[in-house]
Amino acid sequence: MEGAWQASGSDMFRNWRIGSVNGALLAAYFIPAWSLVAFNIFVAPVHGLYERPSVAVALFLSDHLQMAGMDTVRAAWLLALGRLTVVAFFAIHLVVLCIPRIRKNGGSDEALGIALAIGSLISFTSMVMASKVGEMAALRLHATELLLLLGAAIVVVIEKPAAAPRIVPESVEATAAPLALEQAELLHNR
Repeated sequence: MEGAWQASGSDMFRNWRIGSVNGALLAAYFIPAWSLVAFNIFVAPVHGLYERPSVAVALFLSDHLQMAGMDTVRAAWLLALGRLTVVAFFAIHLVVLCIPRIRKNGGSDEALGIALAIGSLISFTSMVMASKVGEMAALRLHATELLLLLGAAIVVVIEKPAAAPRIVPESVEATAAPLALEQAELLHNR
């Protein structure tokens, strides 16, 4: 029994791609951090928007766009919805990683790519807003998150999925061998 568990346990951790591990580590950070920020915005939109992770957006909306009242609440909810969308795609990525066949072929890269794209857009926009209002702590936070997301995106783009083993039935191999010899004769007689 113990040998079977060790074989299956070691098989589970075999063939993990760097992009998958990197995506799982990013999900471990972004799921709790961004869920908490989105929850705080949903509970108290204006108060949640003026906390450190979103204060640059709040100051930019009030100072540069002169938003007040319900427009600020709607913008806060939109920001929270965007963050929850990123959290959802990271969660989908983690769930799909648990299926070895899909993980080996890189099937979880789609959910990870969507999370990285939307998260990068939110972090970049927040970083630009933080630089416009002069909020240095928020600027460092958003720049760090953006660099994490862009680094993971580069790994996902560069890394290729593992080559799946090619299964050829015996009947196809038997008929393919003479055909290959005949083609070689035709090429030789030119």
